[in-house]
Amino acid sequence: MSPQTVEKPDYGNWVSKKFILVPGLLGLAFLGLVFLSLWWILPALLFLAIAVYFGYARYRFSPQGGDVQGQIRALVLAHLDWDGKGQALDIGCGNAALTIALARKYPRAAVTGIDYWGSSWEYSQAVCERNAQLEGVGERTTFRKASASKLPFDDGTFEAVVSNLTFHEVSDSSNKRDVMREALRVVKKGGKFAFQDLFLMKPVYGEPQELLETIRSWGIEEVEFIETRQADFIPAALKLPFMVGTLGLIVGKK
Repeated sequence: MSPQTVEKPDYGNWVSKKFILVPGLLGLAFLGLVFLSLWWILPALLFLAIAVYFGYARYRFSPQGGDVQGQIRALVLAHLDWDGKGQALDIGCGNAALTIALARKYPRAAVTGIDYWGSSWEYSQAVCERNAQLEGVGERTTFRKASASKLPFDDGTFEAVVSNLTFHEVSDSSNKRDVMREALRVVKKGGKFAFQDLFLMKPVYGEPQELLETIRSWGIEEVEFIETRQADFIPAALKLPFMVGTLGLIVGKK
């Protein structure tokens, strides 16, 4: 097989094309009305600016634009203090990028990825399985459809549990702290965890220190908050609150 036909993993992009196309088309539509009234130039410029911003974000998140989303994802494993022995779980695996990275970093581990997938995301279980095979970890990875709010595993099943930018997206639980507690339920006593999410989004999670105290009250032995939004590789334009400007890590030991 020639290099041009070698299949590559598809990890998708956190910025869907619809966030570019929809405001772009609206902007062009309003621009077409300018001949009726110059006031239409205002919404036209607004929607075109939105399209340009999300186009920029999609580019910077992509491998061609610096792979900012890959670098953000890598922060999870960089802060996971685990020996790699046993079973690990990736909650909200998307297209399995973190699941596969976990399996590759820890060759003695068996890794499970769960996601609800669904039509709102360009991800699927089939793509996860194909990506894992292409990356050479298909035999050590398993993928299941499940909600993060009700994991289909017994208490203390996993030696390590990770998650990246998932908890705030769980639509069937209004209290995202409950989703975190469910994730910690399946961590084995003495096991490790690393969760990255928009933990500085106060309407969702409250104050970080108060959140840590709540987690400790669940019987967690060690827990720490790391403000990852300030990472040097994240462009200033992506540090806005509605992008990754409220990004943080919660790591520890059960």
